[in-house]
Amino acid sequence: MTIDSPQDVLRAQVEELWEGREGLTAGDSEAVATIHAAINLLDTGAARVAEPDGSGVVVNEWLKLAILLLFQVSQMETIEMGPFEFADKIPLKTDWIDRQVRVVPGAQARWGSYQGPGVVMMPSYTNIGAYVGDNTMVDTWATVGSCAQIGRNVHLSGGVGIGGVLEPPNAVPVVIGDDSLIGSRCIVAEGARVGDGVVLGAGAVLTGSIPVIDASTGDELGRGVVPDWCVAVQATRSRAFPGGEFGLPCVLVLKYLDPGERHDKSALNDVLRTHGVTT
Repeated sequence: MTIDSPQDVLRAQVEELWEGREGLTAGDSEAVATIHAAINLLDTGAARVAEPDGSGVVVNEWLKLAILLLFQVSQMETIEMGPFEFADKIPLKTDWIDRQVRVVPGAQARWGSYQGPGVVMMPSYTNIGAYVGDNTMVDTWATVGSCAQIGRNVHLSGGVGIGGVLEPPNAVPVVIGDDSLIGSRCIVAEGARVGDGVVLGAGAVLTGSIPVIDASTGDELGRGVVPDWCVAVQATRSRAFPGGEFGLPCVLVLKYLDPGERHDKSALNDVLRTHGVTT
């Protein structure tokens, strides 16, 4: 006889609430408690909206459903944090020292997002459902969108925009692998993936439809996925149209790194300067 785990039971309850969501209200205390239990799993890192699985990503749709249900049963309220006042449905996270997370004034993260021990948050914003792995730096004015998955030992440089996605529930969120450096003002959105150990040069735009090209061969490696252990930058490639020839954006893989190779600043700058790119 198979005994369902507590998480399996919670999943079934959330899915049942979703099916009957039209009649769901904030006054249904039992339903609210079930939804909150699911959000607490996200908040503590006990469960994730999505997880890398070999060459793909597994999406736990029921946790996205829980987030959508949370918005339905939550009401607008005034939230006061020190001298600041907000009006929202979702509270901000607190108790950062207990979580072993350093949070600089101006940084905010919503309840239902996760930050592992050693995370540093400069003035930045992390949305519900996001997962930020151990010892990752979320630098100044960076944003981590809803349900985005960020690995361990990552540096999201200043002004980086990591896109979020809640609907449809089966949509794959952005995934950034471990040990990656995302350069200033990069945009990674629409379910794009950055592998482990990647250096993505400043200002790069990577979406699910952007071609990723090997600079040494000219081959297209795929769309929206930067492979593990490489240095990649923003580029364009020429395409002919009835109205003329235009440069369309792509991401260019300049160099491959040995797995586990740490890209120190001087070596990185040498690589990027060679190709006329700045960090």
